[in-house]
Formats: sequence, structure tokens, C-alpha cells
Amino acid sequence: MKRNTNIKSILHPLDSNPYQAYLSGVVQVADVLEWVLSQVGKSEIWQTSFSISEEFIRRLYFIEKSGNVSRFSLVLDHKATTKTVKLWPFITQVIQHTYLADNHSKILLVKSIAGDMVSIVTSQNLTRGNRAESAFVTTDPDIFTTLHKQVTDLITYHSVPLHDLFNSAN
Repeated sequence: MKRNTNIKSILHPLDSNPYQAYLSGVVQVADVLEWVLSQVGKSEIWQTSFSISEEFIRRLYFIEKSGNVSRFSLVLDHKATTKTVKLWPFITQVIQHTYLADNHSKILLVKSIAGDMVSIVTSQNLTRGNRAESAFVTTDPDIFTTLHKQVTDLITYHSVPLHDLFNSAN
């Protein structure tokens, strides 16, 4: 998020706004994740993206260090493998479960220990961009259930665990 920008000027509390969207050049996906976790507490996270950057992994490191992440599963695209491979040592230190698939989606699912479910569908890859990006944020359980089922199917039947890829290469 750009300095001097408060996420509250873009998004409103989840408990009073079950459906909201934004188009902004100042909010990053990591900002939204921190904002969600600040409201729902410790959670399991599933995230999909075409690619990821070192800067975003650094943000995730600090988010995980906060103690609000019980498990993190990430799906990246096969076509971004060259970049992913370079970041692999850092990714494995931060993200517990990373998968490669034919994927262009940008989805963030958060399910808290208390049962809160938040779904975010965004245009932003897990990279730092200085462009306008859009997102739809909802606490609708039906949307979460549908997306979670589809992300789980992608992980289970259409992806390769990044860790397994490296182990088989050795």
C-alpha cells in the first residue's frame, strides 16, 4: 500500500460489508490479506496467482510471522517456472505448500479457526505493481465453498507440488 493511504478508505469492515469491490492503484494483495487477518484472526490460506515476486514473498514472511497463519497453500503457473525456480529457496522458507499448475487465476481464500470465510478475486499477480488493480471481496459462504472446492481440485488433480519437483531432480 502506498504510504499515507489507509486501507479503510478503500475497504470497509467485513462484518458489515459482505460484498465489496475496489479499483485502486494503491492497494496490494498483501495489504488485503493483512486487513482480512486483522479482522478474522488465525486462518488457513489458499492463494492462486500466475506469478510471484521476491517482494511479495517478503511480505508473506512477515504476515506468517504475525502468528495469524495456520497453513498456507499457494498455486502458481507452470509458465512462470523460471522465475519461481529462482525464488524456490525463499518460497519454501515462507510458504508451506506450493504447487505448479496451468493457472492464471488470482484468488485468495481465507478460513479462520473461528469459521469465518473470506474470498477475494483480484486482477493482481503476487507482484508489486504500480497499476490500478481490481478485486471483489466477499464473506458469502457459498462463494467461498465453490471457490475452495475448485482450488482444491486444481491442487489435487491438476498440479505438481513444487517440493516434489525439486526432490525428483536431485
